Amino acid sequence: MKLHELTYTPGARHTKKRIGRGSGSGTGKTSGKGNKGQNARSGGGVRPGFEGGQTPLFQRLPKRGFTNRNRKEYTTINLDVLNKFDNGTEVTLEFLKEQGIVKQVKSGIKILGNGSLEKKLTVSADKFSASAKEAIEAAGGKVIEL
Repeated sequence: MKLHELTYTPGARHTKKRIGRGSGSGTGKTSGKGNKGQNARSGGGVRPGFEGGQTPLFQRLPKRGFTNRNRKEYTTINLDVLNKFDNGTEVTLEFLKEQGIVKQVKSGIKILGNGSLEKKLTVSADKFSASAKEAIEAAGGKVIEL
């Protein structure tokens, strides 16, 4: 098979409906819009969510809560992930990116205490959970909070 021999599967492509091209086309005269009314006019129709004058659903539902626009969201890493590094390794954001552990950094990195740590590491991150800090120091490592 060559590039110029490629074709679509039969039935996969439909010809475009040509609207307003005479009565023989089947969609002539009013172009499939019927006679008069809001939807027949140019620019006609209603906005999304409009329910014909009835109070729309988004207004009927109760409003609750508050969204903090200044909220900081951290990329989280568990202790058991750090076990794959050698003793004495300095774990930083750049190092974690190089290793492919962290792909997207939000407001920084937070180390969580899930799992156990057997290696002696120097870990620098934006935040640590209390259990993670305790576990790193218990393993003989060092915690550097940025």
